[in-house]
Amino acid sequence: MNTGTHRPPGTCGTCPIRHRAICSECADEELAVLETLKSYRTFEKGETIVWAEEPLTHLSSVVSGVATLNRALDDGRCQIVGLMLASDFIGRPNRASTAHDVVAATDITLCRFEKPVFEDLLRTSPTLLRRLLEKTSDDLDAARDWMLLLGCKTAREKVAGFLSMLVRRSVHESKTSPSDGMTVMMPLPRKDLANYTGLSVETTSRQFTRLREDGVIELPSAREIRVPNLARLFREAREIDSN
Repeated sequence: MNTGTHRPPGTCGTCPIRHRAICSECADEELAVLETLKSYRTFEKGETIVWAEEPLTHLSSVVSGVATLNRALDDGRCQIVGLMLASDFIGRPNRASTAHDVVAATDITLCRFEKPVFEDLLRTSPTLLRRLLEKTSDDLDAARDWMLLLGCKTAREKVAGFLSMLVRRSVHESKTSPSDGMTVMMPLPRKDLANYTGLSVETTSRQFTRLREDGVIELPSAREIRVPNLARLFREAREIDSN
């Protein structure tokens, strides 16, 4: 396995996820402590970051890149059951392992803390503990939304729902108001999106084409998705625009 590069993206104060990560509400004194405890590691696309049920040595925030949460079945099939995007937190304190394989979907950089050290820090930092609870609650909400998408939506609604999720995530993280014409970046290749949504690659590509032809989305490049009318995208996903 690649050992990754340990060159830091910068200090906590200049970190690109500073205002979104678990440490976003930490005071300067707490950030100074975190500076002394953190390390960085990169994984190449396709590498397994954490194996399910194996001892978990580090807890991490995603600084850049995307990881998938994978669940393997006894017949060899593998299902993507979640995404880890920038500022998401990998691992749970006081649990020895994870229930899923965590795999780098792109090259990815993590800000890591040794698990026992971070668990000790949580006992003395109400700020970190509160942010961890908030992120865990967000994960639960996202999982419930995805259960709805997988359970009863059409192929078109599934793809639109995924794009809607990207839009809402972008708005939430940037703390800006949603606006027509906003652009989001596609975090996964379409074969992985197909796995994630329970569709075939052909069906996924066909739905992207139809959404583009119908004017719901524009595709300036292979990874860019522009949404001319947010309300229409939410309607296509059978969602209510609550922003």
